[in-house]
Amino acid sequence: MRLTDRELDGVVILEPKGKIMGGPDASLLHDKLYEYIEHDKKQVIIDLGQVDWMNSTGLGILISGYTTLRNSGGELKLANVTDKIQSLLTITKLVTVFDSYDNLEQAIKSFE
Repeated sequence: MRLTDRELDGVVILEPKGKIMGGPDASLLHDKLYEYIEHDKKQVIIDLGQVDWMNSTGLGILISGYTTLRNSGGELKLANVTDKIQSLLTITKLVTVFDSYDNLEQAIKSFE
């Protein structure tokens, strides 16, 4: 997995690319979230549009990020969830946990 990040309208956008499967991926995302939390940036969107595949460890990484932000008074939302990942979220019932949006614009507006 590769991870790029940027800010748009005060919202942090994390854009993983490739496969999310744990190992170094977990610490990469975790470290990036803590970096933003330390700078009081707590509105985060993970754009999953370029994620090819995710296993259960990848889901755990998302849950960990969600919990970390919630415990810090922030919010984590998902955007551009692919059909594969949407079905994974549905099967695991995590679809009820994450706020998920069809595109980045909708996700950003949800923070207003």
